[in-house]
Amino acid sequence: MSAEKISRGLCGAIGNTPLMRLEKLSAATGCEILGKAEFLNPGGSVKDRAAIGIVDDAEKRGLLKPGGVIVEGTAGNTGIGLAMVGSTKGYRTVIVIPNTQAREKMALLQTLGAEVREVPPAPFPQPGNYNMVAKRVAEEIPGAFWANQFDNVANREMHYRTTGPEIWEQTGGRVTAFVAAVGTGGTLAGVSRFLKERRADVRTVCADPYGAAIWSWVKKGNLDDDEGDSITEGIGQNRITKNLEGAPIDDAYRIGDPVILEMMYFLLRHEGLYLGSSSAINACGAVKLARERGPGQVIVTVLADGGDRYRSKLYNPEWLAAQGLTPTAKGLEFLDQL
Repeated sequence: MSAEKISRGLCGAIGNTPLMRLEKLSAATGCEILGKAEFLNPGGSVKDRAAIGIVDDAEKRGLLKPGGVIVEGTAGNTGIGLAMVGSTKGYRTVIVIPNTQAREKMALLQTLGAEVREVPPAPFPQPGNYNMVAKRVAEEIPGAFWANQFDNVANREMHYRTTGPEIWEQTGGRVTAFVAAVGTGGTLAGVSRFLKERRADVRTVCADPYGAAIWSWVKKGNLDDDEGDSITEGIGQNRITKNLEGAPIDDAYRIGDPVILEMMYFLLRHEGLYLGSSSAINACGAVKLARERGPGQVIVTVLADGGDRYRSKLYNPEWLAAQGLTPTAKGLEFLDQL
């Protein structure tokens, strides 16, 4: 009988997520399309890794002390991770979030005991931007620590130390490509750096929504091209964060909302996976890479979070119809839009 494997509370249960073969997408491309099931983390998303990495680092550096307060600006998932990690360590959490984000995430934050402050959306670095507001809030609260997930490189280091090695081990070193969208940049930067240190020819790709500029940065060397908009939440960046600086990214794809929604519903109906839009754009990027480079690839992407926190929007037929985004595909014919 094997030895017991018991995690040290919630924090010890973060990471070591399964790597799932997306069977229908793999069969359609002749590649292994593998999804890192980050939605199975305790807080329900890949951002649990950033949360524990940032908090542990802050404690080691003396920035967070007993009775302290964690403050963060977030689209929701990092805040959820911070609230859960904070509660296990005795910290209060204050979350600043754009009021355009899904209500399910705000409700969950409040259920977890976080103080939620909603602000109107504003571009970085305008004073009203949720990240800038969080910085000011942290400065005003005694004993507070601003997590600063976008520019705190403890974020990408956590992925370098955990997500990357897990992918390498789970594929037996066979991975040929890694695809991920960019929010803070921590996941793509940390995993890409680790994998390329193990095997220099691993292809690393950003899947970017319209309205973001990382596609422009990778393809053109500037941030000038960011036209359009997207219904995705938690991804889409218009600046080079500290986490993204120096990231070894080989290519980028720009993917529109219609195909993202089609992929999201395909994964639900044919792979049994109830996921958010960032998972769907990642799957789109993986399939696009598979079709470009041909059969035989072992392509890993990130299934970032579950669909339940987007139920009032992305899984609401009335909301989708109002946006003109009702999925209509019966199978994979939508891939021609990639």
